[in-house]
Amino acid sequence: MSLDAPAPVATRGPVRVVGTGLLGASVGLALSTRGVDVVLSDPSRTALALARDVGAGRLPADDDAPVTLVVVAAPPDVTADVVAAELRAHPHAIVTDLASVKGYVLADLRAAGADLTRYVGSHPMAGRERSGPAAALPDLFVGRPWVVIDSGESSAAALLAVRALATDLGAVPRAMDPAEHDDAVAVVSHLPQVAASLVAARLRDAPNAALDLSGQGLRDVTRIAASDAGLWTSILAANAASVGAVLVELRADLDRVIDALASAAAPGAAPETVPGALGVLARSIAQGNAGVARIPGKHGGTPRVYAVVTVLVPDVPGELARLLTDVGAAGVNLEDLQLEHSSGRPVGMAAISVLPGRAEHLERELTARGWRLAS
Repeated sequence: MSLDAPAPVATRGPVRVVGTGLLGASVGLALSTRGVDVVLSDPSRTALALARDVGAGRLPADDDAPVTLVVVAAPPDVTADVVAAELRAHPHAIVTDLASVKGYVLADLRAAGADLTRYVGSHPMAGRERSGPAAALPDLFVGRPWVVIDSGESSAAALLAVRALATDLGAVPRAMDPAEHDDAVAVVSHLPQVAASLVAARLRDAPNAALDLSGQGLRDVTRIAASDAGLWTSILAANAASVGAVLVELRADLDRVIDALASAAAPGAAPETVPGALGVLARSIAQGNAGVARIPGKHGGTPRVYAVVTVLVPDVPGELARLLTDVGAAGVNLEDLQLEHSSGRPVGMAAISVLPGRAEHLERELTARGWRLAS
C-alpha cells in the first residue's frame, strides 16, 4: 500500500505539527501528500527548514487561519509542557501527542490543570533507526497500530479527530488506557531496545576476526541499537516502572541460564552429566520459540509459516530489482524478504518468503531465468 495516489481524508487543516523529527515530519509529509494544509513548528530552525524542504508542510504566516488540530511530536520528558502550551495558544483546537509513554504525560497535564476535553494522547507504533526530518516517510504509518488514549475527559469530537488522523495516515486505531499502553510498549518496544543495545555494546571490544564472522542473526538482533541515544534515554526514564519490571524478569531468566552454563563449565563436568543444566538451556530456547510464534503475522493477522527460497544475488546495481521483477513475473506473491551479505564475497543472499505451495514453482521459474539458488 502506498500514499502515491492520495484518497480523500477526514482530517481538515490547518494542522499544526510541533516537532519535526522522524514522526512529526512523517505526519506532515503524509498529510501534505493528501492535500491537507500543514503548518510546521520546531525549536530548531535547521530542522524546521529541512522539514519544509522535504515537503512535510510550510512555515507559519501572519494571516494563517486558526488551526483545527495540533500534533505534538516531542520527547516524553517535555511533551506535557508542549501540549499544555499548545492547548493555551489554540483554544479551539484539538491537541494530540505522539509520545511513546502515555501515563507520565497525562499525569503531568492533569496536575497542571490542562483542558483535557480537547486532549487525546496517541502513539503510532512505527519508527526507524534513523531520525530527523530527512528520514521522514509519507507511508511510515501504513498498516501500523496507532494507539488512541482517552484522557478520561476527552470529548467525543476530540477522540474522533485523532482516530480520523490515524486512519487518514493508513494506520489502524486502537483504544487503550495509559497504564495498559505503557506496560505493553515496555514489552514489545522498550525491552527490545535495551536488549539490542546491550548486545551491541558487547561488540565494542570484540576482535576484528570475530566481527568478520558476523551474519544476519547478529544484524537482526542489533539493528535497532543504532537508535538515537538521547531520545531513548527520555523514553526509558518516562516509562521506568514498566520497563524496570520487565527487565527484572529478564534478569531472572539470564541468571538461570548463567547458572546452568557455569555448572556445565565446571572443571571435570561434562554438560550431559550435569543434572538440570541442559534442561534449563533447552527450556530457554523453547520458550523463545513460543514467544516468537505469538508475534502477529503479515497485516497483523495470525502468524503463518512460509517457505523460504534463497537466491544468490550479485552485489551490483540493478540485480535485486531484476530478481523482484522475476518473482512477480513468475506469478508469486512475495510475503517477506531478507537480505544477507556474505563477508568478503561480491554476492548477497535474498531469502524470499512465499506461501508453502508456491516455493517449488518459484524455484523452477527463477532457475529457468538464470538465478542460482542456495541449497
